[in-house]
Amino acid sequence: MFVLGLTGSLGMGKSTTARFFGEAGVPVHDADAVVHKLYEGEAVAAIEAAFPGTVAHGKVDRNKLAARVLGDAAALARLQDIVHPLVQEAERRLLAEAEARGEKLVVLDIPLLFETGGDARVDAVVVVSAPPEVQRSRVLERPGMTVEKLESILGKQMPDAEKRRRADFVVDTSQGFDAARAQVRAILDAVATMPKRRI
Repeated sequence: MFVLGLTGSLGMGKSTTARFFGEAGVPVHDADAVVHKLYEGEAVAAIEAAFPGTVAHGKVDRNKLAARVLGDAAALARLQDIVHPLVQEAERRLLAEAEARGEKLVVLDIPLLFETGGDARVDAVVVVSAPPEVQRSRVLERPGMTVEKLESILGKQMPDAEKRRRADFVVDTSQGFDAARAQVRAILDAVATMPKRRI
């Protein structure tokens, strides 16, 4: 089974690109969706213990938690130590299930793929990208987003140029849905004959 890593900075169109892989019949493991579930279940007690007051009605309040970890490297590292092992366990389960079903290809949608060393767990990497001005205008349209928040988030992510340099494939989402879909189809054709490189 070939494992394709999908990543891209905030506002680049990664979720849409993941949807195009899903539409093509490829199982997609969405690390962000797993985190959402963990914030409503398995990770709640550990997060409340590490960050008292960030849980309400049995769920992690993402805004309160963000306020506690944004700009605090030690707090962010503490949060990642709680969440990452649980996300990786969910990823291992998905891969085992896909392999058992005889899937030929699976996509791991991981926002911080390079930053967390996730590229070592995949056979090839797709980076979703768009010009900086497109990214900025998309992100600043989101509710509650400010220039300061955007700068803070981007400061924690590997620069887009470096991600593109390390990618096996780049999907440029600035040309619209049809162009992005066509790029996804081309990637699916290419990986069908690529060797696996995971250890």
